[in-house]
Amino acid sequence: MDENQAKQIVEQQVLTVAKAVEDKLDEEIAALDRLDLDDLEVLRERRRQQLKKMAERRSKWISLGHGEYSEIAEKEFFAAVKASDRVVCHFYRENWPCKVMDKHLNILAKQHLETRFLKIHAEKSPFLTDKLRIVVLPTLALVKDAKVEDYVVGFDELGSSDEFSTEELEERLAKSQVIFFEGEASSHPTNPGSTKRSVRQSETSNLSDSD
Repeated sequence: MDENQAKQIVEQQVLTVAKAVEDKLDEEIAALDRLDLDDLEVLRERRRQQLKKMAERRSKWISLGHGEYSEIAEKEFFAAVKASDRVVCHFYRENWPCKVMDKHLNILAKQHLETRFLKIHAEKSPFLTDKLRIVVLPTLALVKDAKVEDYVVGFDELGSSDEFSTEELEERLAKSQVIFFEGEASSHPTNPGSTKRSVRQSETSNLSDSD
């Protein structure tokens, strides 16, 4: 066997091995392609289910009055908080501090569809104001799972001024986990019980305005 024949044999063996490797790689690539398609389909189906659930939940919230800042009568309060998992209820009277609170709550109601935002005229709701010990206006009752978990009383936690921003109120509500919030505040919830106790310690039955 001369040198040229030996060279041809080696080259043929190399080509055969290369072809086998190439065929093997093609098979693996095809398998990966099929796996990727399956995975993508699984992800698509999962996403479709998520979107469907979100749409159903959104539809339910809207049917319950979420997305709007609305006024209800005293007798409607308990049915409202039982129907929605999260409720922010503003006890108000016709004064400037309550109008300031109205402005911010009207904005947040549209931004946080997951929570129902309500207002109740405190002076026309003696049973509720007595039961919840509402003594300063404005007061926000923060309700989760049909239980009043926390209060925002006046503007003390909002810089003690009527010039607080909507974002500041949003962070305060997020601390009580009554709204969904992506910011840092949501990871540092306050102790709702301390606020609840401070409101209920007052023995006066007369409603007073926030300074």
